[in-house]
Amino acid sequence: MTFSLRQYQNHQPQIANTTYIDATAVVIGQVTIGENSSLWPLVVARGDVNHIKIGQRSNIQDGSILHVSRISATNPKGYPLIIGNDVTVGHKAMLHGCQIEDRVLVGMGSIILDGAIIERDVIIGAGSLVPPNKRLVSGFLYVGSPVKQTRPLTEKEKAFLPHSANNYVVLKNEYLSENYDSKKK
Repeated sequence: MTFSLRQYQNHQPQIANTTYIDATAVVIGQVTIGENSSLWPLVVARGDVNHIKIGQRSNIQDGSILHVSRISATNPKGYPLIIGNDVTVGHKAMLHGCQIEDRVLVGMGSIILDGAIIERDVIIGAGSLVPPNKRLVSGFLYVGSPVKQTRPLTEKEKAFLPHSANNYVVLKNEYLSENYDSKKK
């Protein structure tokens, strides 16, 4: 099985050897994906007008959209999309020009907009909207539209964040061993 890997204006995606990308995913342009990460069915990562960087052991689940904002005179760096290590992005999330630090869980159907910064060790509830330039402080659960800080994470929830990411490392390894060879281009 092959996925759609597309060059855009001389920028070729850079994908680690241990990454799994589903055959139905599309990866375009300035996209870098770290070791043991995974992109699942119908994910689109479009690094055309800025860059996308996904760290190690992060997983982007089915139907999620990853995009960026253009560099301009009023915003000289634009808004790249930066995703840290051990991040779990739930099904059908939309991440646009934001920064997500390590050990974050983004709930299904959530939207995170330009300039938002999600600090490490955060859970964002399903269906939440993180407005532009909003900072979510480390160690809390956030829910709602627009998102609001709800309560501190428990120690059990904090321990779950890397565990969730590791579950997807195990799953992507199972897919790769079943001949879902995402590295054939």
